[in-house]
Amino acid sequence: MLKAGEILILTGTPGSGKTTVAASLAASPGVPKVHLHSDDFWHVIKSGAIDPWLPEAHDQNRVVIEALAATARIYAQGGYFVIVDGIIGPWFLPAFRALGMPLHYIVLRPSLSQAISRCQQRGGDTLRDPGTITELHRQFAELGDLSNHQLQTDGMSAAAVQTAVLDAVGREICRLR
Repeated sequence: MLKAGEILILTGTPGSGKTTVAASLAASPGVPKVHLHSDDFWHVIKSGAIDPWLPEAHDQNRVVIEALAATARIYAQGGYFVIVDGIIGPWFLPAFRALGMPLHYIVLRPSLSQAISRCQQRGGDTLRDPGTITELHRQFAELGDLSNHQLQTDGMSAAAVQTAVLDAVGREICRLR
């Protein structure tokens, strides 16, 4: 069961189904919900933007994550269940932990081949480079004490992933705070 005033970070490699599941969760009945798509926070940088996966993007990424976390806090305090969808690795969690709010962290984990295939089938201005996708997939494999926050999704339908996410949130399996 989703509760107002809580935040769910739904993350994983590109092509893991984050946005599909987040949008479906946000549209489901129950408490009021907000879907914050982290890509939108990077895309508002119109001049001087650096691809966020590059090492020189560190300062930019810190600012974007702080803005995203602050926005999530405001909505959660306003009585919404907030779904933050994006590539938010453990290295970005301090900004969210500092909010002092109930926080869930779930990493969707498809196989590398499925992630690459999904990314390459997309239209628009999306990440399609297999090398970058492979590196991000590798980084999400090394979660240390957060390894139990992974949800293996290879071959699962979006509906099945959504059910698994709802179960994890309801049972507080992936709760950080």
